Amino acid sequence: MAITVSLVCHRTPLGQLERAVECVLECQDIENIYIIDNGPDDSLKIIKERSPLIEYRHIENKGYGNAHNLAIKEIIEKRKACGQSLADSYHIVMNTDVYWEGDIIKILINYMDNHKENGMVMPKVFYPDGDLQFTCRMLPGPTDVFFKRFLPEKLIEKRMEKYLLKEHDHDVAINCPYLLGSFLLFRLEALEDCGLFDERFFMYPEDIDITRRIHEKWKTMYWPNVKIIHEHAAASRKNLKMFRIHAINMVKYFNKWGWFYDPQRKDYNKKLRESIKYLPEEKRIKGRG
Repeated sequence: MAITVSLVCHRTPLGQLERAVECVLECQDIENIYIIDNGPDDSLKIIKERSPLIEYRHIENKGYGNAHNLAIKEIIEKRKACGQSLADSYHIVMNTDVYWEGDIIKILINYMDNHKENGMVMPKVFYPDGDLQFTCRMLPGPTDVFFKRFLPEKLIEKRMEKYLLKEHDHDVAINCPYLLGSFLLFRLEALEDCGLFDERFFMYPEDIDITRRIHEKWKTMYWPNVKIIHEHAAASRKNLKMFRIHAINMVKYFNKWGWFYDPQRKDYNKKLRESIKYLPEEKRIKGRG
């Protein structure tokens, strides 16, 4: 078994990065932590002093997926050169603004070892204030992405409840075609099988795209037996530049998969809705997307 991790930074506060690295190092089985720095300078290279397991790379900013791919490609090449199996090798893609207590990575790895059909998994995610973060979702259509930005919340409330699976009992595991990318644990065999992050997306829809591609051949699991905290800055809701980047990349996503005609999306969402364990409104946990 081999476990690696990559974190992508861009003007990331050093304290936030150190906290994320500390959490990862709770797991004694970590082989390497790749810090891919897309920022304007290499001021974060001081993080290398924290552990000999850290590989620091300062690169040109070509996007979130591109940066993670740099690490994943290097890891796969090393595994193959050493004759190691990708089936028992795992890689975690995570944000720097997530944190947790204890060795949750070992628990997730044990779960994956016991479920060889799983290509990827993400844990249950909470905001720092204790609200649940709805991270397992239906595959989005244009209305899910764009209408919620411009229409009053009341007009799209029911649609958002469906899209975010708010009726689902989030204490129950579910095989979901879209897992939010704040913390994703991949089986390297699945990544080689289905492809790495699509580098056409500078950032934002790369997690939708990679989950649905792996979902074609493997299970992509939301597994609530482990929990993490995600601060989730949601920059595109507050910053006009980030909103523009989000919008441009979502257009690229729908150009790839289909805008209003996407048979796979329709099929996956239908199967997902059929597999949900519904809860009455009074029993649903407080949360937001």
